[in-house]
Amino acid sequence: QKGDKMQEGKLALYYKKIENSKVQCHLCPHNCIIKPDGVGVCRARKNINGELYSLNYGRVTSIALDPIEKKPLYRFYPGSMILSAGTFGCNLKCSFCQNWSIAHDNKASSYAVDVKPSELVNKAVETRNRGNIGIAYTYNEPSVWFEYVYDTARLAKKEGLVNILVTNGFISIEPLMDLLPFIDAVNIDVKAFTASFYSKICGAVIENVKETVEICAKNCHVEITTLVIPGLNDSLEEIEELSKWLSSISPEIPLHLSRFFPNYRMTDKPPTPVETLKKARDKALKWMKYVYLGNVW
Repeated sequence: QKGDKMQEGKLALYYKKIENSKVQCHLCPHNCIIKPDGVGVCRARKNINGELYSLNYGRVTSIALDPIEKKPLYRFYPGSMILSAGTFGCNLKCSFCQNWSIAHDNKASSYAVDVKPSELVNKAVETRNRGNIGIAYTYNEPSVWFEYVYDTARLAKKEGLVNILVTNGFISIEPLMDLLPFIDAVNIDVKAFTASFYSKICGAVIENVKETVEICAKNCHVEITTLVIPGLNDSLEEIEELSKWLSSISPEIPLHLSRFFPNYRMTDKPPTPVETLKKARDKALKWMKYVYLGNVW
């Protein structure tokens, strides 16, 4: 029956076997130790008989032909279209997640369809006549789809297509370095600029994300998105610190300051006042050349 192989999963990369048939995953800095039949934080990698498998290989939950500006990428082939695809799973636990229905909902895997790497690449080639320039791995966290993204990105390159990651940047250095030769552009969510925000609200470590930004900026086109949330990461001091740090890498990196709307488990906060975003942009422009406001309507 078609798809059975994909549903069983594909042997994962970046793990080691440890005692009692447990495995340790090294795809991201969580370094999850996973018991037999258990899954990692991302819910997309499972210990099956003492081996680690990717459960979302070839499993696509969302696919669309989008304007590249929706990623958002404003200074990478503006006016182009990009074939966007995503799966299920995420290695962060942000309570404000905008795509929670595929990142965190256990039902997401049940409506995923099987799409082989070659099929996704063929679809991207077929949509060239509609302005498509390549594939964006997006909607959920693409790093937890690593094996599929890696296989697909290599095939896409052979067809002269570009590959784009829309990512939270929480990935270990070895897999990141293995993937980057096939990646042309990334948009990285820098969700705040304090360690406490990352540990309390995202369940992650900010230093790992900063390292990803620094590495990517040396290897491909990078744009940054920060969702500005009232009372949590909206102080002008924090926006300035973020901008100052980004400008030390390159003042040419586009920064997208995006408006928060209540979602998922964060419904107690109001939408970000547009005035807050405008002041944040003015502050960021002291350091950065390109600052854009998102979701302002």
